[in-house]
Amino acid sequence: MLASGKVDAFISAGNTGAMLVGTMYSIKAIEGVLRPTISTIVPKLSGGTGLLLDVGLNVDCKPEQLNQFATLGSLYVQHMLNIENPRVGLLNVGEEEGKGNQQLQATYALLKENDKINFIGNVEGRDIFQDKCDVTVCDGFTGNVILKLAESVYDIAVDRNVNNDPYFHRFHYENYGGTPVIGVAKPVIIGHGISNDKAFMNMIKTAEKMIESNLCNDIRESFSA
Repeated sequence: MLASGKVDAFISAGNTGAMLVGTMYSIKAIEGVLRPTISTIVPKLSGGTGLLLDVGLNVDCKPEQLNQFATLGSLYVQHMLNIENPRVGLLNVGEEEGKGNQQLQATYALLKENDKINFIGNVEGRDIFQDKCDVTVCDGFTGNVILKLAESVYDIAVDRNVNNDPYFHRFHYENYGGTPVIGVAKPVIIGHGISNDKAFMNMIKTAEKMIESNLCNDIRESFSA
């Protein structure tokens, strides 16, 4: 129905693999996008919100793909988080240029030349929840490990009865509903398998904002240019 234009967005808390396969075969990637990506919202200690991508869709990434994730993430943050000129950081083992493996060194060089983003350089794991950047770029293997670690931190906070802290409460998945597949032609949002009514409500709100902000079309225009 989404592919034929009968609906404007598609959301589901069903099987993630089936969602991704269905999306790639029926909706397809926007022309020029090497690989679509999925992200997660990052609660900042400052009270702001950032984005981490990829978080599991692309485990092995080439520098060109990471460079595109930076552009996709920047556009998403502009449209969905209302951050006008988002700062983009490359997750690495050190801040200095030249740090990291060959993949990250090559990615750094591409990000420096990417005039579609506000690249601030390398960031480290300790910076993720600080207000150093608005978009943190990494491969899906690394991003998924960080995502699952953050989920475990929230679970520990609940178990130790400190989840009433306003900051830790922002880690609960239901506050965000789901994650869009960024880089495909139409809004597709994947929710957590245990999604409740609040999570579905927030998935619907995310879909609505994606439609109203014209995100998919602006991504298409950016990559066609």
